[in-house]
Amino acid sequence: MEPGIILKWDNKEVCMRKHIDFIRTQSKKHTKWFSNSLPMIASENIISPLAREMMLSDFQDKYAEGPVGDRYYEGNEYVDNVERRVKKLARETFDVDYADVRPLSGTNANQAVLMALGGPNKKITAPDVSDGAHISSAKFGSVGFRGMEPETYPFDVDEMNLDIEGTKKLIRKERPDIALFGRSVFLFPPPLDELKDVFEEVGCKVWYDGAHVLGLIAAGKFQKPMEEGVDIMTGSTHKTLPGPQKGVVLANPANEEEKEKLSAGVFPGVLSNHHMHSVAALGITLAEQRKFGEKYAEQIIKNAKALGQALYERGIDVLCEHKGFTESHTLAVDVQEHGGGGTLAEALEEANIIANKNLMPWDDVESAKEPSGLRFGSQALTRLGMKEGHMEEVAELIERVVVNREKPVKIKEDVKALREDFQEIHYCFDGGEKGLHGMGY
Repeated sequence: MEPGIILKWDNKEVCMRKHIDFIRTQSKKHTKWFSNSLPMIASENIISPLAREMMLSDFQDKYAEGPVGDRYYEGNEYVDNVERRVKKLARETFDVDYADVRPLSGTNANQAVLMALGGPNKKITAPDVSDGAHISSAKFGSVGFRGMEPETYPFDVDEMNLDIEGTKKLIRKERPDIALFGRSVFLFPPPLDELKDVFEEVGCKVWYDGAHVLGLIAAGKFQKPMEEGVDIMTGSTHKTLPGPQKGVVLANPANEEEKEKLSAGVFPGVLSNHHMHSVAALGITLAEQRKFGEKYAEQIIKNAKALGQALYERGIDVLCEHKGFTESHTLAVDVQEHGGGGTLAEALEEANIIANKNLMPWDDVESAKEPSGLRFGSQALTRLGMKEGHMEEVAELIERVVVNREKPVKIKEDVKALREDFQEIHYCFDGGEKGLHGMGY
């Protein structure tokens, strides 16, 4: 081979190593940043050391296309054993007859249900995005992708929940095939019990997107949708359920035909391979949920309420003070008078407080870049061992950014100091042995 060609390939190898070094360095910087930050995105959490071990296992390399025991590829003996066990854990955790753990995310699980039960000739009712619904339930999301246009429920802003009589009237008028409930700003349980009579009258399928509150539901600390008229529940598994980024479909199918439709909606409907390393990690999470989930869920809600009270006392408009602010992990905060959600989310990030801007019920979708609100979640701080008293310190740091408008760089050092004592993951097996740094977080 000519020397010039060897040199050419050497240069290419050097260039590719620079790309690799860059990516690894960015990952390490992210890890260091978050170990010195307050993670308060309501849709994120931290998986346990044992679950993380599964994410790094050889299951990562497998292609498990098709149902358990009837794969389209060989070499799935142990994969099948794991998926059977994880499905069993999911059925037991949520007390349902049917659990599909293959979806890759909450939205993917929603797509699977829509593939099974939706379509251009079907009607659907759902919450409005400005009222806290997830984008997958909107016309510009997964619902619209299936050729459906949702009719949205009337909303009671003071209660941050559905207007019960208005919702009944809408369902009776539209007679939907599917009535969808669940939100991304999920402060209080939707009034399913009060709506059961109209569900039965219309004969619609009732679908509950429990992505945000799945861990609270599993612990019996939010509501019991499957006992309140719900037929199908979907969710992502990385919010109040502190697992891998994945999705589930849970149901009590009316018959074998509906069960087969739901299964086909997942595969071949919206996915092929379903990432067995994350299925295994979900299994670890569900086992830990059975052991630690109740105490974890209780503390999540206590911390959210304590943070809401502490922020409110500091002049920050946390919604629903008259209802104790929340019954979940989430707080909705109106920051119009302090500069808007987009501006303040960026300022908080500069101070190592990681939260997100959020539409409020009076905003329109066009306000998404600078909405009226911020959304805070307590689940990750709780996972790191914080209790109610620590929420006072967190609130003071937020106040310094939002109300006092101090320079974020000054506040960042105090955030780092607070985090020094919270580097271990709690509510899991062996959660306190390694800490975040020792396990690559």
